[in-house]
Amino acid sequence: MALESRITQEEIRKIPEKPIDREKTCPLLLRVFTTNGGRHHRGDEFARGQVPSSELQIYTWMDASLKELTSLVKEVYPDARKKGTHFGFAIVYPEPKRNGYRVKDIGNTVSGRKGENDSMTLQSQRFQIGDYLDIAITPPNRAPPLNPRMGMGRPF
Repeated sequence: MALESRITQEEIRKIPEKPIDREKTCPLLLRVFTTNGGRHHRGDEFARGQVPSSELQIYTWMDASLKELTSLVKEVYPDARKKGTHFGFAIVYPEPKRNGYRVKDIGNTVSGRKGENDSMTLQSQRFQIGDYLDIAITPPNRAPPLNPRMGMGRPF
């Protein structure tokens, strides 16, 4: 018998996040993997202890916003600083039933533009310490249209 949550995505978004005192709380190590082709890595690329070679390691907190993470990535990749560059974020987390990893889209940011996902945090998307973050970077001239279904978070 399968259990199903009765909490809707709207209710999750309304739950206030606990504020994090960055002076007193140790940051976490966020392992970030990037692609430049506009597509995320596949879940099987994280199987059996293997990970893609494009890894960035960022020390941050659970209240880090997608816009804040975008800024950190742009420091490392100067080409991503161009106005209109699209950043697609996904959480990569273990899926024990399949004995592998699942890639879940969570939101988008665009360099030089304000967007509805800018203030979305890792915590609000149910990121857990040990998960990975995958960022698909797309140059301005090839940016995909924003998907309205993004940002729905991890299923229960």
